[in-house]
Amino acid sequence: MLFELKSVFQNEGEEKQVNYELDIADIDIDGVFPFKTPLDVTATARNRASLVSLELNVAFDYTRNCDRCSNEFTKKMNMVFTHNLAQTLVDDGNDDYIETPDFILELDEIVISDVLLSLPQKNLCKSDCKGLCFVCGQNLNVGECSCNKQQIDPRLEILKQLMD
Repeated sequence: MLFELKSVFQNEGEEKQVNYELDIADIDIDGVFPFKTPLDVTATARNRASLVSLELNVAFDYTRNCDRCSNEFTKKMNMVFTHNLAQTLVDDGNDDYIETPDFILELDEIVISDVLLSLPQKNLCKSDCKGLCFVCGQNLNVGECSCNKQQIDPRLEILKQLMD
């Protein structure tokens, strides 16, 4: 999505907004395609005191398997990102600004990189997920199992004798 910003850069106090959907269903993360529905993107560019800023509000459904219990879950996510824009940059190493030399900004690349870099490292169906029994594999969120969980690693058995 191309976002034309000439009027925002040239007029102090100017604001421009665009809403669109971005389909990234073909993005593979660790062998999984977690974006089943398009991203709902709202981009707002503002010129305040000759500083042009871009605010991205991205809402989407994120579908993954839980890292503890392996059940598939879908989480509604809403992320907000802000960037400063500049028409030209003097220093190539300046990562604080996004350069827009022709007053046109390609939003798709920015949105995709922001979303992918902000995804959670650990995917849990709920914050208190109990996971699976390490003996029998029972999903402990569904119910308890009757396994003996007091098993001691045979290499540490000698330490138990010190406790007795």
